[in-house]
Amino acid sequence: MTSRGDRREDLYLDDADRTAWLDVVGNVCARFSWIVQAYCQMTHHYHLLVETVDGNLSKGMRQLNGVYTQRFNRRHGRVGHLFQGRYKAILVQKDTYLLELTR
Repeated sequence: MTSRGDRREDLYLDDADRTAWLDVVGNVCARFSWIVQAYCQMTHHYHLLVETVDGNLSKGMRQLNGVYTQRFNRRHGRVGHLFQGRYKAILVQKDTYLLELTR
């Protein structure tokens, strides 16, 4: 899945933000039994490849983006949206596509 910064603005202003996002990802994975296969943090978006055992992608993504937004806004003295709309997700059903995604 991928999620982009609102108005294509940066999601991470420094390494502390990147670490905070990874911390939130870890908490979401523990709570929703997700298994991370790969991730990539770009300046104004991220890619996250997860295995969802319980089919709870929507709830987990709401928590991931919501909690990270709260932390980011609190740390940087901001308010409002951090992410642009809903996340985008693609179901990976073939091993060949999985290999292509993780290159």
